[in-house]
Amino acid sequence: MRFPAVAGRFYPSDPDELRRCISYCFTHPLGPGMPGPEGSDRKISGIMVPHAGYLASGMNAAHAYRRAKEDGLPEAYVIIGPDHYGTAGGTAICSDHFLTPLGECGTDADICGKLSEYYPDSLQAHRFEHSIEVQIPFIQFIDPDPAVVPVIMGRQTPGEASRLAGILEKACRGRDVMIVASTDLSHYIPKERAEILDAQVFKAVMSSDPGKLFDTVREKRITMCGYGPVAVAMEMCGAPEMLLHSDSYDSLKTDPDSVVGYGSAVFGRK
Repeated sequence: MRFPAVAGRFYPSDPDELRRCISYCFTHPLGPGMPGPEGSDRKISGIMVPHAGYLASGMNAAHAYRRAKEDGLPEAYVIIGPDHYGTAGGTAICSDHFLTPLGECGTDADICGKLSEYYPDSLQAHRFEHSIEVQIPFIQFIDPDPAVVPVIMGRQTPGEASRLAGILEKACRGRDVMIVASTDLSHYIPKERAEILDAQVFKAVMSSDPGKLFDTVREKRITMCGYGPVAVAMEMCGAPEMLLHSDSYDSLKTDPDSVVGYGSAVFGRK
C-alpha cells in the first residue's frame, strides 16, 4: 500500500474536510461549478492538471475534472507526473494501491503488469512524490471506483517522452484510458512575467507538437516542472483545449512578485 505523503499539507487529512475542500475548488469564483451527471461521449482522452496545494491550484484542476466527468469516466487513469525528489532515477511505475483520506484507490493490474516489462515497479520511487498523489482524491471525488496507473518521469527528455508514449499505447491497447498529465507552470517569479511565459507554454501545447514544448521550455528557461508528462499526453492524445490559467496570487493573494502558475486543459481523441 502506498500511504499518503502530503495529506494534511497539500489537502486535508480528514475525509469530510477533504470533500468540502474539493467542493470548494469547484464552487470557488475561479472554479467551474460542481460537475454535472456523468456523460457517455468519451471524447476526452487526456487532461493537464496542476499538483500544488488544493487552495492554491485546486480550482484550476477542477475545470479539467469537471469536464472529464461530464464527458464520461474511463476504465483507468494513467497519471504521469515529474519526479520532484530524485528517487525514481528514470521512469518508474507503482502497482501498489494508493491510500487517501477518501479510501483505497486501486491500480490497474493489467496495464501495470505490461508496463513493468519496461520500467521498474517501485513503491519506494513513489513514496514521497506528490505530483501523482494530489490527483487521486480529485479522481475519487468524480469516480466512485477508479483504477489508476501511476507513472513518474525521472528524466524529462524528448526521447523518453516519445518512448513512454509508445510503451503506454501498447500497454493500453484495447482499453479505455485517460492520460492525466500533472504539472505546474512558472515557479516563483513576478506575476507579469509568469503570465508571459505561461502563455508561451499554452501556445506550445496548442501546437500539438511535443518538440515545440520542449524547445519553448528550454529556450525561454521556463520553470515548468512537468513538461515531460504533458509532452506524453500531446503525443498520445488529440487536439487540446485550454481551460484556465491562474496563479498562486489569484487564488491565495500571496506575494505578486513570487507566484507559481497553473494551467488546465483537456485533450480530444486522435
